[in-house]
Amino acid sequence: MKELPPPVRWWGHPFREARLHLELTRLLLSATWRGEDVPHGAGAPVLLVPGFLAGDVSLTVLHDWLRRIGHRSYRSGIVWNVDCSEAAVRRLDRRLAEVADRAGEPVTLVGHSRGGLFARALAVRSPGLVRRVVALGSPLASQLDASVLTLAAVSGARVAQNLVRPHRPHCLTVRCPCAFSDDLVAPTPPPVVAIWSAEDGIVRPSSCRPDDAECREVRGSHVGLGVNVEVYRHLAEILVRR
Repeated sequence: MKELPPPVRWWGHPFREARLHLELTRLLLSATWRGEDVPHGAGAPVLLVPGFLAGDVSLTVLHDWLRRIGHRSYRSGIVWNVDCSEAAVRRLDRRLAEVADRAGEPVTLVGHSRGGLFARALAVRSPGLVRRVVALGSPLASQLDASVLTLAAVSGARVAQNLVRPHRPHCLTVRCPCAFSDDLVAPTPPPVVAIWSAEDGIVRPSSCRPDDAECREVRGSHVGLGVNVEVYRHLAEILVRR
């Protein structure tokens, strides 16, 4: 997959993201949350990777639900997702190897937003350890195709990275020379499923449905994809594939 050029400025729709609590309530009141209208798993391993400015706690609801419907869900070990992409993926690669060894089989990677980018890079680096990648609202077609406010937060993280690693001035940019940038545009042997929303207020929707992935559309906010009942129904079906 060839990455798109740097995107034009996009202001996004931040007010759409205020629906998070309504989306969580809808999930908790649904038959899907109770596991009544979805297929159950047989212990397949799933590694969850949180998005930018988030940590494993942001996917706690999904983690607990996956375990209740029969999957072995694992956390990434990320407390706050702001680190250099290459450094983060290297740590995740070790975590992936640990989970695959413990499970005795390849792992499905489920990544939210930036976490989906990490998951795709992992699938390129360690294809034998990955069953599939499921990206939730991830800009797979152009990694920085996000709203102006989001890119401002990325710039802040870049400043912090330059204080820690002054020899990497292009960290968190499209000009990053690390292997991570190459991994994002390299073909990935494991299949990739991209779940996206046309109502996404943070990441431009068109970048979340690349031409080399199976794309599934849901309705809802970007931050709410981790508690979106439609996402859960898709995940339940995808995860029982062999």
